[in-house]
Amino acid sequence: MNFPEKLRRKIALRINENSLRKLGETHNMIDFCSNDYLGFAISKELKNKTQHFLDDNKVIQNGATGSRLISGNHNLYQVVEQELSLIHNVEATLIYNSGYNANLGLLSCIPQRNDIILYDEFIHASVRDGLQLSNAKSYKFNHNDILDLENKLKKLSNKKRGIDEEIYVITESVFSMDGDSPDIESMLTICEQYKAHFIIDEAHSLGVFGEKGLGKIQQLKLEQRIFARIITFGKSLGCHGAAILGSKELKQFLINYSRTFIYTTGLVPHSLAAIKSAYDFLLCDEGLIQKRRLQNNIHYFHKIVKKMNLNFIKSTSAIHCCIVSGNQKTKEIAKKLGENGFDVKPILSPTVTKGKERLRFCIHSYNTFQEIDKVLEKLVTFVHEY
Repeated sequence: MNFPEKLRRKIALRINENSLRKLGETHNMIDFCSNDYLGFAISKELKNKTQHFLDDNKVIQNGATGSRLISGNHNLYQVVEQELSLIHNVEATLIYNSGYNANLGLLSCIPQRNDIILYDEFIHASVRDGLQLSNAKSYKFNHNDILDLENKLKKLSNKKRGIDEEIYVITESVFSMDGDSPDIESMLTICEQYKAHFIIDEAHSLGVFGEKGLGKIQQLKLEQRIFARIITFGKSLGCHGAAILGSKELKQFLINYSRTFIYTTGLVPHSLAAIKSAYDFLLCDEGLIQKRRLQNNIHYFHKIVKKMNLNFIKSTSAIHCCIVSGNQKTKEIAKKLGENGFDVKPILSPTVTKGKERLRFCIHSYNTFQEIDKVLEKLVTFVHEY
């Protein structure tokens, strides 16, 4: 079969730059790479809880059968969306098939022609793809830079704008490639000052921050001031799917105009049952224990990193990144860690800026202090070798 030559050249370029992506393999290494921060994805108790819920409610349907606007809007959607609205203290919740679909669906339809979107320069690829599909104009601001955001909002406010021209600001509460967070309260205050709608992706915040693990926005008690919150279930909650939290009007608009919601088959009943069971688990005593263990491990990791004087980006989340620089060097150190039984993934350019290649450590409730000691000891050795 013929394969276009220009596509071959693009693959060859990735190979030459040592940045060719490959699918990973299943292994038994110590996990410092997955997003399963609380261990829910490997919890037998949670698996059984999901199955019991399906059995108790006599749910025997395997497939969704269609999009939610045709035949796929089974009863569990209403049950779970209503429960999430109560838990997250919002008017309405709309479940999507993934975090990527949620960001793509939101950003491609909410900002209209003549609107302006300001986004953090390190925003997730799913948001960037949504911005490309939007009819609005979009401009980046410097990463977590409140002053730069304010200056851009001030310039926009000085321009003559029509009555229907809106401004949207989007950021993440925890950045997946850095693990750091913006000053959300200051950012939100500035947005309110300039009448900009604030959107925040809480994918890596849910399950990690707040007394109940409900994310940074609820930890800071800012729920009622946010235009839209995106949460995902495939990380701390160990299942699949995502949701957009906001007003009833926002939900109504998305149901009518969000193409990634309208033109896709809905989630299967088992996925909805898994989401409900994961929230039940998150809010029960066992969930509290796992969150406590995660926080203890994060604090211990900080302590050892500081003691060893390693070059990590400052983070209070479950994500910790050691800047190495250079695709080859980063891959070699990750490979060495793997040979010693530790699964740590290299994050390479072009995923991150060239020269800022890094090793990404994800901390979990099930990691031990001994494992943290050993992986960081090996890291120090290999960094010095290269």
